[in-house]
Amino acid sequence: MIKPVKGTRDYYPENMAFRTWLHGAIRQVSESFGYQEYEAPFLERLELYAAKSGDELVREQAYVFEDRGGEQIVLRPELTPSLARMVAALGRNLQPPIRWWSFGPFWRYEKPQRGRSREFFQWNIDLLGVDSAQADAEIVAVLAAFFEKLNLNSDQVRIFINNRHLMESQLNRAGFPAAQYSQIFRYIDRKDKMGIQKWQEYGQKLGFDPNEVNRIKSILAREEAWADSEELSAFFAAADALNISKYLQYDPTVIRGLDYYTGTVFEARDIGASERAILGGGRYDNLVAEVGGQSLPGVGFAMGDVVLRLVLENYSLLPELQVNPSDILVIYFEENLRNETLSLAAKLRAAGIKAEWYPEPHRLNRQFKYADRQGIPFALILGPDEAKNGIVALKNLKSGEQDQINQDDLIEHLRRSLERATT
Repeated sequence: MIKPVKGTRDYYPENMAFRTWLHGAIRQVSESFGYQEYEAPFLERLELYAAKSGDELVREQAYVFEDRGGEQIVLRPELTPSLARMVAALGRNLQPPIRWWSFGPFWRYEKPQRGRSREFFQWNIDLLGVDSAQADAEIVAVLAAFFEKLNLNSDQVRIFINNRHLMESQLNRAGFPAAQYSQIFRYIDRKDKMGIQKWQEYGQKLGFDPNEVNRIKSILAREEAWADSEELSAFFAAADALNISKYLQYDPTVIRGLDYYTGTVFEARDIGASERAILGGGRYDNLVAEVGGQSLPGVGFAMGDVVLRLVLENYSLLPELQVNPSDILVIYFEENLRNETLSLAAKLRAAGIKAEWYPEPHRLNRQFKYADRQGIPFALILGPDEAKNGIVALKNLKSGEQDQINQDDLIEHLRRSLERATT
């Protein structure tokens, strides 16, 4: 048997139902803040990422290949560089503020494990053209609204906030030269991914002596340092106004590993037993200019679907989803009524009712069981007596009630029954 590619997933109907539901929830929250949906190509040129996303992402995680024209192509590992390229291409034809969101597939060559796959779906949402702490707070408010929609409370998930400008000023006061900031940021970004002993040893491998490691540790220990930052002070004030403070917490270890971040950065984590990172994001004020466009500030985040599903499972918050979309099963059990039942099914579909036709004339009980397993709420029965008298039998498979209905009244009766069943 041929197996799927390692790190990919087969989306059977049950899994597809979750993905569709998640997309719908993301759409509802994004649009409630005025964000517009967009999409970018799945394939991009390597040069788009090479100087913007960091060496680890490009050299170790990206799927890179040479196409038949000899060009280096990447299966997109993230979306922000594509967003910047698209915005740069339209230039001044776009009127800020630009509020865009997307939900689509991405690929990274990582070691597959629980909570991490090589192919995944990701929500990206960005606000461009506004350079303010209030814009940063709005993006985080979108995230908080999403958590509330999914019934994830602040005792289960938390959004941890930091600011790169604040960190740079602290590194400067601690005597580190600006040329080291990028390497220190990558070092700090690894802290929560390692035990403290391994993290300290990793610092020495990077060339930091014990005194430098201790100075970095001292910076990370300052839990009230955010008050020294005008940007973060304004951010937390805006968060209070947006009524999202319960989800927020300052954390100096949040730095984000991608090179294009410039200001406030944040990560959301499950603060329960798993302590998993759910998503990350922040301000990037130079990226559009770096891909050839006008200087345009931006802020946004990206959230993958794999970890989020595990978090929802952990808190028993996965929704009960109807996998089969049918409103009704048109039952066919008399061979000489095959075409009449086909016509009934077509009549229902023409009226906007999702109708499934059973393809073989099996016993009624077998067809009822099929409908019940599929979660189809109603069954329509046309037998010889019903056909002779111009009626049909409509059975509510949940309550067991069955009504005899004139065929001319079927559509309106079924619409009312479906409305009652969903309220």
